[in-house]
Amino acid sequence: MSVAKKEYKRVTTKSLIDMKSRGEKISMLTAYDYTFSRIIDGAGIDVILVGDSASNVMAGHETTLPITLDQMIYHASSVVRGAGRSLVVVDLPFGSYQSNPKEALRSAIRIMKESGGHAVKLEGGKEIKESIKRILNAGIPVMGHLGLTPQSIYKFGSYTVRAKEETEAQKLKEDAIMLEKMGCFSIVLEKVPATLAEEVAKSISIPVIGIGAGSGVDGQVLVLHDILGMTNEFHPRFLRRYANLYDEITSAVSRYVEDVKNVEFPNKEESY
Repeated sequence: MSVAKKEYKRVTTKSLIDMKSRGEKISMLTAYDYTFSRIIDGAGIDVILVGDSASNVMAGHETTLPITLDQMIYHASSVVRGAGRSLVVVDLPFGSYQSNPKEALRSAIRIMKESGGHAVKLEGGKEIKESIKRILNAGIPVMGHLGLTPQSIYKFGSYTVRAKEETEAQKLKEDAIMLEKMGCFSIVLEKVPATLAEEVAKSISIPVIGIGAGSGVDGQVLVLHDILGMTNEFHPRFLRRYANLYDEITSAVSRYVEDVKNVEFPNKEESY
């Protein structure tokens, strides 16, 4: 049964918790620049994630690890300028919070002050507890991230589904409860079994946003360029494409090249 959508002038961390309590699903997409931020904000997206996936999508790296804090701040500040309604959450990049809690706090403060973002997201559970605590104590909202954590790809060795075994599933459930008790306002669950994700979502009062985690959670997140069909080499099971812009853009550019070569652009009406 669908739930009536409530309109917000600005979505906040409290808004997301209210959505969960009403049974309204939360929509979340990535963005890395002003133009796309304006478009998806205007289309009604609830949360914009300035993901460290910019390392892959925008810079062409194989993993999320190379992107720097300065680069995340640049992308986040661009997104914030385009978002009038959405809550903007910014990933803390690899190396900016794992080493010690003081470094984590410095990184989070830089993101909040220099980009204008509304919250930060960190990957991990008990192992980064002190870093999360330090950031929360400074009054900075934190979104957790459990399951497949791409910043730990070399530890896991692959992007396969996580927490299929009972030991890892139990740790994930314990970490989710811990993150809620600490004061995180939401948790992303990535690539975990749908039954486990639904169990976690029902066990805590804060929203659980899924990516490859089934429909039993409180919301969904995907990478914008993936749903638009701009990254046509990426075909995970959890991805639904809502457009095919790779072919559309290729066709448009090809026609432009042809028109320039044939002196059909610009014509008289397009000249001064």
